[in-house]
Amino acid sequence: MTPVRSGWLLAAGLFAAGLTQAGEPLRLNVSTDARSTTVAGYRLHKYLASRNCEVELGFNQRQAADLVYRPAVTEGRLVLTALNRVGELPVPVWVTRKTAGVGSLAELEGRGVSLIAGADPLSGSLALAALAQQGVRPDKGQRYEAGDFSSALGLLLHNNTHAAVSELGLVTPFLEAQGLTITWQGAEVSGAGWYAEQPLGSAAGEPCLAALADLKRSDDRQIFIVFPEWVHGFARTGSPH
Repeated sequence: MTPVRSGWLLAAGLFAAGLTQAGEPLRLNVSTDARSTTVAGYRLHKYLASRNCEVELGFNQRQAADLVYRPAVTEGRLVLTALNRVGELPVPVWVTRKTAGVGSLAELEGRGVSLIAGADPLSGSLALAALAQQGVRPDKGQRYEAGDFSSALGLLLHNNTHAAVSELGLVTPFLEAQGLTITWQGAEVSGAGWYAEQPLGSAAGEPCLAALADLKRSDDRQIFIVFPEWVHGFARTGSPH
C-alpha cells in the first residue's frame, strides 16, 4: 500500500520532458481548502495509478508542478475545466427562503448572509460583488462564514441568516423541497480546473488527462473532498461538456 502524506506522494513511472525528466513521475498539485487530504490523496493516487498515470501528488505545495488544480483563472494553460453536477460551468446564486419576503438583493440591507470560507470565487466574492452593486455591504457581524455550501444553506434553513451563497447546479434539487428560491443568479464562471504549468509530452500527460477527465464525484466522493463542493467532474477545455 502506498503511504500517503500531505506533501508529495512518490511513485515510479516513465514520462516525457516538461518539469519532469524521463524516468520521473508527473507532478500534480491541488490547491485546496480541505482541512484533511490524507484519505482523498490516497484514493486519488490509487485511481490515477490504475489508469497508467503514476504521479507525485501534493496539496497546496509551493514547488512547481506539471498539473495544478486551481479554483480560478491563473497562470498556465487550462487543460481540464471543472464542471458542476449537470455538466456545465458553475453559476453563483443567492438563495433565500420563500417565506422571508426577500424579493431583491437590495432588501438584504442590514440582514445576515451565509458565505463559505475559501479562495473559490463562488464561495462568496462574486455574490458579495452583486450585493455591492445594489449598495448592500454586509458588515462583519452580518457575514456568517461556513465551511461548505451545505453548512451555509443550513444557516439559512435554521433562520440564522436571510440569504446563503450557493451554486446553481448544486442547490437546484433542494429548492422546492426546502421552500427556497433564487433571489439572484450570476453569469457562468470559467477558470476553475487543472492547469498545465509546462507543456506536457503526450506520453506523460495523456494518461493523466484522460483519467482526470473520467473522474466523477458520483464514482468516489471521498476523492472530491479536496475540490470545492460544487465540482462534480472535469472536461477537456474547449470540448462539448
